[in-house]
Amino acid sequence: MKIEVWSDYVCPFCYIGKRELENALEKTGFKAQVEVEFKSYQLSPDAPATSEQSIYENLAEKYGMSLEQAKAQTLGVKARAQEVGLAYDFEHMKPANTFKAHRLAKYAESVGKGAEMSEGLMKAYFIETQEIGLTNILVDLAVEVGLDRQAVEDVLNDDTFATDVLTDIQQASQLGVRGVPFFVINNKYAISGAQPGEVFVNAVSQVAKEDGLLPSLKVIGQESNGICMDGKCEL
Repeated sequence: MKIEVWSDYVCPFCYIGKRELENALEKTGFKAQVEVEFKSYQLSPDAPATSEQSIYENLAEKYGMSLEQAKAQTLGVKARAQEVGLAYDFEHMKPANTFKAHRLAKYAESVGKGAEMSEGLMKAYFIETQEIGLTNILVDLAVEVGLDRQAVEDVLNDDTFATDVLTDIQQASQLGVRGVPFFVINNKYAISGAQPGEVFVNAVSQVAKEDGLLPSLKVIGQESNGICMDGKCEL
């Protein structure tokens, strides 16, 4: 089974939706049989790499509301994040442009570190409140997940993987995606938004049934005690 996920690294519901999907795959037992591919999307392509604005100031300006209203708007999101074990820190977040972050994620994917990089970027932004629009921050985050510093610097200092990011964004437009997160399962079913966990459980279970997949078994007693294998018995 393949699940494609369009998301942006400054989208609070994208991190929540990511967790809901991961929890559903664990719950259903299909984690080992599902390929999850993260696709690029930009909510604010014109945002600067860094900003002196707070998230509250940014929301107030964007939606024509007071700072108090902007803060109130984030409370429900923060509570929802806590339900899936994520401690969002809106007090210290700043707006950021995510194009470089998406290019970095594409590079990480090309060397087998895509999942780790996507998780690292979201954690860095929403929990650690790091400025993920800045090259030096991105390089440090990449090194944390095991990527080579010089290779990452080379990628971020030119336009490498820019076409890949733009292709994802164009594909989202062709699919009619108007917001993220947006999940596509086997090019057949779509889930829009950070839906409750049961929505993901039901969708994964339904597609697995159609594909004839069986969930992985949860084995009790992984230790090599009282088991025969490879022509010998552990006594």
